[in-house]
Amino acid sequence: MGLGLFLYGSVVVSLRSPLGKARGLGSAKEGAAHWWAQRMSAVALIPLVIWFVASIAALAGADYVTFRDWIATPLVSVLLVLLTIAIFHHAQLGLQVVLEDYVHSEWLKIASIGLVKFAAIGLAVATIFSVFKIALG
Repeated sequence: MGLGLFLYGSVVVSLRSPLGKARGLGSAKEGAAHWWAQRMSAVALIPLVIWFVASIAALAGADYVTFRDWIATPLVSVLLVLLTIAIFHHAQLGLQVVLEDYVHSEWLKIASIGLVKFAAIGLAVATIFSVFKIALG
């Protein structure tokens, strides 16, 4: 049996509403995809954050030129961009859940989620631009 279906005697009963069946969505609309994206971004962050913290600890006390040369290394630049994307995506997903759960005014909820998404994209682009600017000189 598929999700949301169970057998009651010889009759298959669905737990989905008629509107949900018509749209092909569950009661939470995109909840499963959102949940999955948040878990995948969290998994991606584990090795990236460990690498970043260990690298920064190893560079403790280094001068500006050493730090700039470290960022200019191609592998480091790529990992910093991946870290940036994962952090801002994960943060945006988490803040969206908080806003959906605790903001009850629909217009304020939509505006807040839009603002969070815009801020996350803007800050991620600014960070990635900074990494590229340092890496390319």
